[in-house]
Amino acid sequence: MAEYRLQGLSCANCARELEEEIQKLNHGEDAKVLFNSSKLVVSEEIELNKVEKILAGDGASIVKEEEHEHDQGTGRKLLFLIGTSAILYFAAMIFEKALPGWPAVVLYVAAAALSGYSTFLKGLKNLFKFKFNIDTLMTIALIGAFGIGEWKEGTLVAILFGINEYLEGLGMEKARKSMETLLDAAPKEAIVLRGGQEKVLPVAELKTDDIVLVKSGQKIPSDGVVIDGSSSVNEAAITGESMPVDKAAGEPVFGGSINNEGVLKVRITKSYEDSSLAKILHLVEEAQETKTPTEQFINKFAKYYTPLIMVVAAGVMAVPPLFGGDWGSWFYQGLAVLIVGCPCALIISSPIAIISGITRNARNGILVKGGVFLEQLGQIETIAFDKTGTLTKGEPHVEKVIAYHEEEFFKVAGSIERSSSHPLAKAVMKEVEKHDISLEEPDNITTIAGQGVEASVSGKLYRLGNEASIPSGAVNGEIRADIDQLKNAGYTLVAVSDDSRVLGLFGIADEIRPESRDVIQQLYQAGVQKTVMLTGDHEKTAKKVADAVGLTDFYANLLPDQKVEKINDLIHERKTAMVGDGINDAPALAVADLGIAMGKGTDSAIETADIVLMQDHLGKLPSAIKIAKRVNSIIKLNISLALGLKLIALLLTIPGLLTLWIAILSDMGATIIVTLISLTILIDKTGGSVHSKSGGL
Repeated sequence: MAEYRLQGLSCANCARELEEEIQKLNHGEDAKVLFNSSKLVVSEEIELNKVEKILAGDGASIVKEEEHEHDQGTGRKLLFLIGTSAILYFAAMIFEKALPGWPAVVLYVAAAALSGYSTFLKGLKNLFKFKFNIDTLMTIALIGAFGIGEWKEGTLVAILFGINEYLEGLGMEKARKSMETLLDAAPKEAIVLRGGQEKVLPVAELKTDDIVLVKSGQKIPSDGVVIDGSSSVNEAAITGESMPVDKAAGEPVFGGSINNEGVLKVRITKSYEDSSLAKILHLVEEAQETKTPTEQFINKFAKYYTPLIMVVAAGVMAVPPLFGGDWGSWFYQGLAVLIVGCPCALIISSPIAIISGITRNARNGILVKGGVFLEQLGQIETIAFDKTGTLTKGEPHVEKVIAYHEEEFFKVAGSIERSSSHPLAKAVMKEVEKHDISLEEPDNITTIAGQGVEASVSGKLYRLGNEASIPSGAVNGEIRADIDQLKNAGYTLVAVSDDSRVLGLFGIADEIRPESRDVIQQLYQAGVQKTVMLTGDHEKTAKKVADAVGLTDFYANLLPDQKVEKINDLIHERKTAMVGDGINDAPALAVADLGIAMGKGTDSAIETADIVLMQDHLGKLPSAIKIAKRVNSIIKLNISLALGLKLIALLLTIPGLLTLWIAILSDMGATIIVTLISLTILIDKTGGSVHSKSGGL
C-alpha cells in the first residue's frame, strides 16, 4: 500500500464520500482517506490520475514532496479571498444606498463567488449526481437566495460559510500539528562507525549491530546498548518523563531519546522500523483514525441527516402556502432551514477532541491505541491490578531484620550470599552492605533441596534458608514467636543458624512501589469506584500489600486461568480495566473491557494491551483517566451544543423569525464553539502527576 499526504480535505463527511468513490476504482477496494491525519492510503496498482481526479472534484489534492508548504498557503489564500469578499460586501452595501441597481448586485455576486466558489462548484456537481451533502445544501440555499433577490443575505451566507470552513480547517490543523509534534521525535540521521570512519546515514539504513556515535544534544537513532561513554539521557519521547536518566556502558537506550551531555557509543539492537519509538509513532498515527462508537453513530447520522433536512426544508417552503401562507416568505424560511441543517459542527464535535486526547496522553508517555479505547478509559469503574511489578517493584526487599548475634549474623549471611544470583540473595546482600562488615570466602557450599544452603565460614558450618533449615534444638520460645510473627505478616523467611543457635532472621517481601498508595487515592478521586488486586501470592502477603496501598479488595493464590475467571466476574458487575505487565497477564488483559500494560517500551506490552504506560510505574494512570473522562464529557457537550443551537434556530421558523444570517451564524457559532472547546484538551492544567521515586524520578 502507498501512503500520500493530502491537502484541501474540507470535512470528515466529505473524506468518507471521497473514500467511497476511490474504492469503486480498480484496485481501490482497500483505499482509505484518513481525515484526521489528512492522508490517503491506496494500493500501488491503482491508477493515481483517476484518484487525483476524484480528489480534485472535492477541492482536495495529493501533496507533492516539493509542495509541503502549500498547506499553509492554501489557508492564507482562503483567508485572503474571504477578506476581499468582506470588503466587496461592504462596498456593495454602500453602492446599494447611493446607486441602486446592477452595480451593487455585481459586487454582491463577486463577493459571494470569491469566498464560496469552491463550495458552489462542488454543490453543482453534487446536484447533477443527486448527491446530497453540506456543499449541496449551501449551493441550493445560495441559488434560492439570489433567485428571490436576497442578494445581501445570500452573499453574507457565502462569506460566513467561508469563514466557517476556514475556522473548522484551522481547528483540525491545530490538532493535527499537535500530533505531528510527537512524530517529530523520530530521528532522521545517524553517525555510523564503519571501517574506522564516521558516516552520516539515514536511520532507515541502520542495521542490527551497527555502532553509532551519539554526540551531546543528538537523538539516539534506534534502540540499542551503550558500549562506551556515560551520559544522562532524556527519554521523554518514549516514557513522557522529563527527568534525565543516567546511562553507562551495558545499559539499554531507546531510539528517539536525546543525549544530554558527553558522547555515547551505542550498538544498535533493532533496526529503526522495529524500534520502540517507531512502533509507538505508528500506533499513535493509527489510533487517531479509529472511530469510536459515538463517531460511527455521528457519521451514519450525518449520511441520512442531510437529505432529511432537504425534505424538511421543502416541506417548510411548500406546505404553509397551501394553507394561505405567503409563498415568498416561506420559501425564504425554507432556505434558512437548509443552512441550519448543515451538519459541520456535529461532524467535527468528536474528531478534534479524540485527537487532542490521544495526543495529550502520548505526550505523557501513555499510548492509547485508538479513540474507542480512549472512550472506554473514561467509562472505567473498576481497575484490577496484578501485584508483582505493578503495585510492587517485582524484586525482593528485606523489610524486617531480627538479629540475635548481630555481627556474626550479617558476616555469615553476606559471606554465603555474596556469589549467589538468586533474587533473595541479592535482597540479603543489599541489607548486609548497609552494615559495613568484612566478608570471607565460604568453603564447601552445598545446596539442600527444599531448605537452602550450608557452607563453612571461618572453618565453622552454617545454614542459610527457610524455616526447615533451622535445627530443631535451636528454636526456643522467643525465636518461635518471632518466626510466627514474620510469617503472619506475610514475609518470606530467611534464617541464618549454626548447629545450636539461630543467629538472626530476615523478613523479605516484594517492595511496594512508593507511589502506589497515592496513585490508588488519585484513581478514586478520578471516579474509579473499585480497585482490586489479583495475585498468585499467598493470602497474607496479598492482604499486606492491599492494605498498604488502599485497595478495596484482593484475591490471592490465583493461577493465570483463575485471574481470567475473576476478570469475567468483575466485567459483569462494572466496566473493568486490567493493569499488568503485558506478558504474564496477557490472558487477563485480553478478557478485560480494557487492557492496560506497563512495560517501559517492551515489545510485548506495546503489542498486547489497548493502552500502554511507557513508564515503569503507575504514576500517570490517574491523569490518563481524567483526560479520557474530559474527552467524553466534551464530546457530549459538543453534540448537545451543535444540536441545541440548530434546534433553537429551527424553532424560529414557527413565528417566521428565522433569517439566512441567523441560520448561518447558528451553524458557524456551533462549529467555532465545539472546535475551541475540543482544543482545550491539549492544555495541561495539572502540575504533573505522581512519579516513581526510583530511577531518579
